[in-house]
This record gives sequence, structure tokens and C-alpha cells, in this order.
Amino acid sequence: MAVHKVAVIGGDGIGPEVIAQAVRVAEKAAARDGGTLEWNHLPWSTAYYKQHGVMLPKNGWDILAQHDAILFGAVGSPDVPDKITVHELLLPMRRTFDQYVNLRPAYLFAGVPCPLSGKAPGSIDMLVYRENTEGEYAPVGGHLYPGSDHEIAVQTGIFTRRGCERILRAAFEAAQKRPRKTLTSITKSNAQVWGLGLWDATFEAVRKDYPDVKSAPLLVDAAAMDFVRKPEAFDVVVASNLFGDILTDLSAAVTGSIGLASSANINPTKKFPSMFEPVHGSAPDIAGKGIANPMAAILSAALMLDHLGLPKAAAATREAVAKVLADPSIKSPDLGGQATTTNIGDAVLAAV
Repeated sequence: MAVHKVAVIGGDGIGPEVIAQAVRVAEKAAARDGGTLEWNHLPWSTAYYKQHGVMLPKNGWDILAQHDAILFGAVGSPDVPDKITVHELLLPMRRTFDQYVNLRPAYLFAGVPCPLSGKAPGSIDMLVYRENTEGEYAPVGGHLYPGSDHEIAVQTGIFTRRGCERILRAAFEAAQKRPRKTLTSITKSNAQVWGLGLWDATFEAVRKDYPDVKSAPLLVDAAAMDFVRKPEAFDVVVASNLFGDILTDLSAAVTGSIGLASSANINPTKKFPSMFEPVHGSAPDIAGKGIANPMAAILSAALMLDHLGLPKAAAATREAVAKVLADPSIKSPDLGGQATTTNIGDAVLAAV
């Protein structure tokens, strides 16, 4: 029986609450697929920062590198600036382990109310591939004359042909495996002529290697409109770091709740561990109340199981989630019900 080492970082707010349910479900599902998950719970969070002055110890990256995957809850607290929590843990993790593929599925499950009228279950079914290590989130820039009335801020987006090509190829390869075989590349090169001009040129070169995939570029403002107007038109979407981040919050909203939005930060070579996390963040306003929806964390664990080579476990997890969501008697508050975080976890666990 294969043993997979998984680092668990519950983090802040509702992170530990939802990750606890994901761990329970993933462990049972993995056993059904002949796999064993060996968990290593790590205490890194804003509480750790307040005690030690850092988000993780000096050997933190070395510790994480010894694992096959990382299951991550959330990071962030109102009393600690995001430039510390995000820029000392989350974003460096993506770059340190070259997790250049950020995969965020969006699916409209049966039993989940859609804010858009006339959308049937399954009609919204897209995979968004977001470039995860460069682009607009590259930490390149600075301030000149800080605090003066002519203070200058420079923020530089970094686009490389290598970075554009590898995320585009990952998205095209995913599209080849989908029934519709359709890909949309998000751009804004009519305004950002240099960085996104390179993105577009790379897209045009890469698409020639995938003649079986129907592909086209789309300006990000038109994409934002169509994510609301006709989200069922999208299959696989590929976008830069910033555009992918914004559009996936929108895709989560139109599929019912950000409490269902899962994500994977993947190093496809498996040279380094990949990280799996719900999109919703730490939600400090509901932390400790036991009402957070754990489905995004559980679905993130399903993505992890896929990555670890346990496809039957991943499928069983997704099927269990779908079964519970279709049950009108078990709804979390964000979906109009009163079920607790543990109630949801118990129901999914029983359905696996």
C-alpha cells in the first residue's frame, strides 16, 4: 500500500476547522484506493507569527520539501498585515516549490442555488488555469520618496516566454482530455501591449501544437461579462496571475458559493510538493462558530488525491460531495441551511 506524506497547515480563522474535515474524508477515500496518507500537522499561522516573529521557522521550506503534498487551510488575520501573512508564506511557497499551475474548477452542483436564472446543474463546468509564479504578482517594484507629496510607487508585472508557455501547455493538455476540447486564453494586450503581448504571441505559437482543441483569445473585460452572462460557454480557461485570481472569484459566485471553490497549486514535475487549498480565505468573522462550509477544503483534498495518483479516491470524494449537496436536509449557512461544519463533514464521510 503506497504511503503519501502530506503536510497539513490549518492556518488561521476557519482554516483549521475546514481542513479537519478534509483530512477525515481524504483518509477514508485514500484507503479505498489502496493508499495511505501520513499526516504531519504544522502550527504555522498568525499565532505562530505573533510568538516567533516569522510565519515559519528557518528550516520551514526544508520541512515542507520532504512531503508529497501540502493541504493548506487559510492564512490571514485582521491584526496582522497581509504583506506579512501572504508575502511570507503563501506566495513564497508557490515560487519556492515552482507551483506554476493554479487550477481552480468551477462546477454547478445539483442542490446548489445559482444566482443566475435558468442554469441547470452541470451546465456550468469550467477549469481555470491561472499562472501562479510570475505575472502581476511578481514581487518586483518599490517606493521612491516615501511619505512625501511626490511619493512614487512602481509595481512591475513579469511575463516570460517560459512562464507563459508552460501554463498554456498545461491548460491545452487539460482541454484535450475534456469532452468539449475548448480553451479560452484571457488577455488585455490592447492595453498591456508588452507583457500580455508576449502572452498572446506565446498562445498563438502553442495552439498550433494542439489542433484538436478549439481555442481563442478573449479580453478580460469581455470574459468578466461572459462569466455572468453565459458561463456555460466556457470549458478550459487560461489566464495570468491577476486575471485568473479575479475571474475565479467570479466563477465561484456564479456556481453558488465561494464555500465550494477548491484550488490546487501544482508543480507538474513533482520535483517539489504541490499545495491544495480552499479559495475562501480565513473568514475571521465566522471563525470558531462551527458554521464554515468545509466543501471547498474537501474538494481541494480531492484534487490532492488526483495529484497523488489516487483517482478512485478523488472520484469517490467528488461523488460524495455531490450526493450531500443534492440533499436538501444538509445545507451549510452559506447555502441557506443550518448544518454545522462537522455535520457536513460527517455526511460526506458517510457517503464516501
